[in-house]
Amino acid sequence: MTLPVEAGLEAGALYVVATPIGNLGDLSPRAQAVLSGVQRIAAEDTRNTSGLLAHFGIRTPPGGLVALHDHNESKVADGLIAELAGGATLALVSDAGTPLISDPGYALVRAARLAGRPVYAVPGPCAAIAALSISGLATDRFMFAGFLPARSAARRAAFEALKDEPRTAIWYESTHRIEDSLDDLVAVLGPERRVCIARELTKRFEQSITLPAGALRDWQRDDPNRGRGEFVLVIEGAPERADDREAERVLRLLLAELPASRAARLAAEITGAAKKPLYQLALKLAGDAESESE
Repeated sequence: MTLPVEAGLEAGALYVVATPIGNLGDLSPRAQAVLSGVQRIAAEDTRNTSGLLAHFGIRTPPGGLVALHDHNESKVADGLIAELAGGATLALVSDAGTPLISDPGYALVRAARLAGRPVYAVPGPCAAIAALSISGLATDRFMFAGFLPARSAARRAAFEALKDEPRTAIWYESTHRIEDSLDDLVAVLGPERRVCIARELTKRFEQSITLPAGALRDWQRDDPNRGRGEFVLVIEGAPERADDREAERVLRLLLAELPASRAARLAAEITGAAKKPLYQLALKLAGDAESESE
């Protein structure tokens, strides 16, 4: 039997719906329409989502709200995919922001794709992108790596990987570890690397500032309130050196005639640059060239 589908929604489709990260006014009209029209909503925490739906006067059918979180996602996903195959419409939401971005949902979306079900994005808030957009740091290339590790040694290893990383890096951090994380950041990347700290984005006490890491650590500790809330750290990329650009230029020339491993070795010998990153770049450039030729 084909289930009734609200106008504008596709039968058997999964809608990945972004929800507010603080300000309820950020739930888009389209998101409200989708949440009003689907037969089932898979939510990270049904209590939080119930409150959101009640605020907007959105009612779900009996049994229309199902919990989907880190501990049950793999088990729940199969049943939800079966419902999609039967023509149901389904929305996926997290507690705040865009699902799957440091939130549950990957197993469900992957299963939907493997089953050939249509998956649609209903875009909206994302703390990482919001922080990047107001940081004043480079936005043309960036990397997002979720939450920083809980232990200092692992955090320092994560920061160590950023020493020569030219892209802007984005991390989430909790109120319980923000001071220790800033200590580790300064210890590894030095006090001059510029960092934006954004807390409580879109909420009443939203605050953000971009400073050199050493000054930022001191600023954060000047006021106890600056240690409260949910944090995003946006870290400036390492400056690209002139010899790095020259090494890449030589590598590109060599790749036109040589395999990646030999081109990287010769480029390193010619320019004095490190071989390993050149080899990684060579593999990427060779892969990009192969994709363009297909």
